Amino acid sequence: MAEAEFTSASFYQALRDKRLIGTRCQECQNVYVPPRQVCPHCHSRDVEWVKVKGEGILVAYTTIAVGTSPMVAQGYDRNRHYCCGIVALAEGPRLCALIIGADAQKPASIKIGTAVSVAFPAETDKRAVLAFRIRQSD
Repeated sequence: MAEAEFTSASFYQALRDKRLIGTRCQECQNVYVPPRQVCPHCHSRDVEWVKVKGEGILVAYTTIAVGTSPMVAQGYDRNRHYCCGIVALAEGPRLCALIIGADAQKPASIKIGTAVSVAFPAETDKRAVLAFRIRQSD
């Protein structure tokens, strides 16, 4: 992977390029998404970029009726809720993301432990939003 600074700008540019990336600490081997310049576990600055598969499970969620301005601009409001959740990635990190494919109007239908995969932003999206899509059962 090309050397870029370990910044949120690099992370969101990678999302626009359809890549989910993080950093791995060379001292303790912990993986962090979004990337960190310093390992929160052992405080080492010896980190490297790592590509993440983008698969995980939903471990917590909430539905939101009064959203941020960017979400309102996408059509979400008191009548059209959206779902945000904590996803545990296969590589270990847990992160907060928009959950696509969850019925936010019926929160009881959303199940903890549901498999999810990263959903990259459309090329027409001006903002890259970290999102995961509910995986359909085979």
